[in-house]
Amino acid sequence: MGIIHKAMIETWILPHLTVGTRGFDTTVPLTEVVACIFHRLKTGCQWRELPTKQFFTDKVLCWNSVFYYYNKWCKADCWRTIWINILTKNRKYLDLSSVEFDGSHTPAKNGGDAVGYQGRKACNTTNALFLSDNQGVMLAMSTPQEGQHHDVYDIQALFDEICGLLKAAEINLKGLFLNADSGFDSADFMAACEKEEIIANVQENPRNSFHQRCQPYERGTHVFDDALYQDRSVIEHANAWIDGFKALLVRFEFSVKNWMSLHFIAFSVIFLRKINRKPKV
Repeated sequence: MGIIHKAMIETWILPHLTVGTRGFDTTVPLTEVVACIFHRLKTGCQWRELPTKQFFTDKVLCWNSVFYYYNKWCKADCWRTIWINILTKNRKYLDLSSVEFDGSHTPAKNGGDAVGYQGRKACNTTNALFLSDNQGVMLAMSTPQEGQHHDVYDIQALFDEICGLLKAAEINLKGLFLNADSGFDSADFMAACEKEEIIANVQENPRNSFHQRCQPYERGTHVFDDALYQDRSVIEHANAWIDGFKALLVRFEFSVKNWMSLHFIAFSVIFLRKINRKPKV
């Protein structure tokens, strides 16, 4: 059935996918449509190159019919809802002893929403913020921004968005210990963490001017903990697992919502594999 078993799709995915009204009826099993979408995510093939014949048993859909379903579910925020439901019901498998925060630029080849030139990568990119638990399980991402913006651009609104997803999954933010690199050494980010009663462990950025740098009174009573900061390496592991889905290495989706939805699917697949892994005998 592809990258996850049919039973997982039926349990965790299908109940949250919208279907049409006014007499509309699906002509193929939705498990097959979902498996086809997952194949595109895993292999990174173009939508028009989807090998649909290998996924449909009776009636074979063309590639643009598969994309129609995917696009419809993106517009309805189904994939985000699916991810929130998975998080809500499986919180016990998360390691929230600390959470790791980072930004990531993805090359964007077809243009689209939230795409801008990033000099360091010498190409157009999309920049998004990601939060993982202490095992490297991705928890949330922000709405992507144009690539020319730095990581703390509009940070308070974007961090509120990430926190909103966690709250929807009934994850308690109070007292969370958050690691972030020196790129997030700013008063705005500290204020955003303080608002949610999150303890921010942010490495000082020596390149900041005195006025840009987050001052001790802005950091509160917490002193930077270098030993705990070493846990931040797990978000690099999380990024490596995400990179296993080839459609996420380079952005070809024009719509930001469609691009985010691919990530929520990847988050779901990785976590479902983890919580359903059978113990070794």
